[in-house]
Amino acid sequence: MNYVQLLHDMAFYAMYIAAGLAIFVIIERQIFFWISGRDARQLLAALEDPQGAPPAQMAALLKRQSVAANVVRQFAQAPQGSGGSDDLAEAIYITNKEKVVARLWILDTVVTCAPLLGLVGTILGIIDTFAVLSSSGISDPAGVSRGIGTALYATALGISIALGGLLFYNFYRESADRLSDRLKVLLLRAALSKKA
Repeated sequence: MNYVQLLHDMAFYAMYIAAGLAIFVIIERQIFFWISGRDARQLLAALEDPQGAPPAQMAALLKRQSVAANVVRQFAQAPQGSGGSDDLAEAIYITNKEKVVARLWILDTVVTCAPLLGLVGTILGIIDTFAVLSSSGISDPAGVSRGIGTALYATALGISIALGGLLFYNFYRESADRLSDRLKVLLLRAALSKKA
């Protein structure tokens, strides 16, 4: 096996690994945003209820392990004399915000790297095609076609991975912004209900 073919195979393996990472992050973030969004909506409804949510319902909501329940739980369990409620709410929000945007950098990196890996695969496929042309000339059209086909496949794979990753990255950035806004509203509602 020559070095060009080895590098070409490594570029494909790197793209497959990048696609696998992207799929993992997409599934994990989808589950995270679904659970956190659901819990944030339910907690907001409970805090906005004029009669107040039944204590058993509120306790069940706060026992969940989502970021929304964690934010309200941390605020409710903070001692009364621990600084102003605005400063406390801001500190709780900042410490939990990193959970909202966690692992999105992996998706961003895959979106950036996949087309570049596809370009490397394309260049190596063309080099392989020129090697076939130099050794056998035009007499081996199958070798030339194979090299060009592999080069084009590398380009298509890299762009496909990047487009799919970009679609989900933008969707999850929007979901992260919406969830962050809900966390701020939850903290404001929790502060109002703590004062009352």
